[in-house]
Amino acid sequence: MSDTGDSLKWWILLTVIIGTFLGRLDQTIVNLALPKIMEDFSITVSDAGWIATAYILANAVFVPVWGKLGDTIGRKKVYIWGFSLFIVGSVLAGLAWDLNSMIVFRVIQAIAGSADYPTAMAIIAVTFRGARERAEALGIWSSAFAASAVFGPLLGGPLIDTFGWRSVFLINLPVGILGLAMAYIFVRESVSEKKSVKFDIWGALTLGITLSALVLVLDKGLDWGWTSVEAIVCYSSILGFGYLFYRIDSVHPEPIVDFKFFRVGAFVGALTNNFTVFMGMMGGVFLIPVFVQTFLGYDATQTGLMFMPMAAGMMIAAPLGSKLVGRVKPGIVIAISTFIAAIGMLLFLGLDPRSGPIDVIIPVFVMASGMGFAMAQRTNIIASAVPENEIGVASSVLALVRNIAGAFGIAIFTTILKNATESSLLLISENSIINTHDPAILQQVAALMILKAQILGYHTVFILASAILFVSAALAIIMIKVEEKKSGVEVFVE
Repeated sequence: MSDTGDSLKWWILLTVIIGTFLGRLDQTIVNLALPKIMEDFSITVSDAGWIATAYILANAVFVPVWGKLGDTIGRKKVYIWGFSLFIVGSVLAGLAWDLNSMIVFRVIQAIAGSADYPTAMAIIAVTFRGARERAEALGIWSSAFAASAVFGPLLGGPLIDTFGWRSVFLINLPVGILGLAMAYIFVRESVSEKKSVKFDIWGALTLGITLSALVLVLDKGLDWGWTSVEAIVCYSSILGFGYLFYRIDSVHPEPIVDFKFFRVGAFVGALTNNFTVFMGMMGGVFLIPVFVQTFLGYDATQTGLMFMPMAAGMMIAAPLGSKLVGRVKPGIVIAISTFIAAIGMLLFLGLDPRSGPIDVIIPVFVMASGMGFAMAQRTNIIASAVPENEIGVASSVLALVRNIAGAFGIAIFTTILKNATESSLLLISENSIINTHDPAILQQVAALMILKAQILGYHTVFILASAILFVSAALAIIMIKVEEKKSGVEVFVE
């Protein structure tokens, strides 16, 4: 494939940014619509949770499949298929008449939306050939993730209030048609030079079952109980089908996940850092809006506005970090980035019921800036560490690791919050002396004890999340430095 013209390159980048933005926007905006959907369908919170769970499950399962298909039959083709199906799924979700129909249509959306990440990253990688230029493009593309996280609440609220919950799905139709037209016009087809002979159907099925069980237990484990029958069935499925998947893909000529990737130190180092960073970040950040609305008394719109600096931090830091490719060793950039994110997470320890907006905004900005600073470096390492014909598969593994890490973080830290709050309440009760029998005062004291225990529970989560990030910063230097010594830095520096 010849080098794409300079002007066309940036139009291609803009095209995939629209697709990525729309897919991620959908994930954030739908959560705002859930109360109205519950009211219309007369369903409970638990029922509504399956709308999100079904989406997460389908998205996780199909990411590796799309990545492999993109490499073998054509990235543009798969990207357009996914985008088209996403638009159809969005319209159907906007016309849903009950919970079952909504779940089915959300699954269609998720299957389609999972095509975006691996194919978009592969399209960028084959369009921008130079390491520095590619890293800059990946940095700009990564900013779309941050932008969607903020614009979801900002756009979703007015849409729902003015036109109803169905509008958050139907709005995807005009925007999606624009993105689809741009993909047809600007994106050039690219395909692996190694032609597909036999699709890894059994690998796809066993991986799908493994991921379904994993995501399901992470999402529902706290409600079920981590030692419940349902959870044990999931654990058994993860181990059994995970082992089968490994045996199948270890010998398959065209595996869904090529285990040879894991012999490349750069690949393993980038994945490890991604997993720990996203686990710490998602686990910690997931609880911040809950804290802000529960203890500081802000509504959903005010909370969303407080998170605007998060998008700003990532959108500023990501392109800046991409400019360091080829100039500074990636292990150092990633370590500094992760260290800054850890500092941001640690700053949340200053939160208490007397905190104001600035006490949320500063940690959020610092944390997001740190995370965004090395985003392009991480994705560029993945794209550069594997043959071009397997970029789609490699990027799907990266997306999969991020999704699983986020689910791990949320599951682990919500459990830690619950246990830490209960332990703190017990400790506070044991060490408190109340010299009164006045029921009103006793009620106030009990409420203050619970409040103190909850605050200490959140602080425990923030400390653990920051500790994970600090460890990840150290691992980035150690793991990637080993690869540099082995490979002479060809993987990283142009």
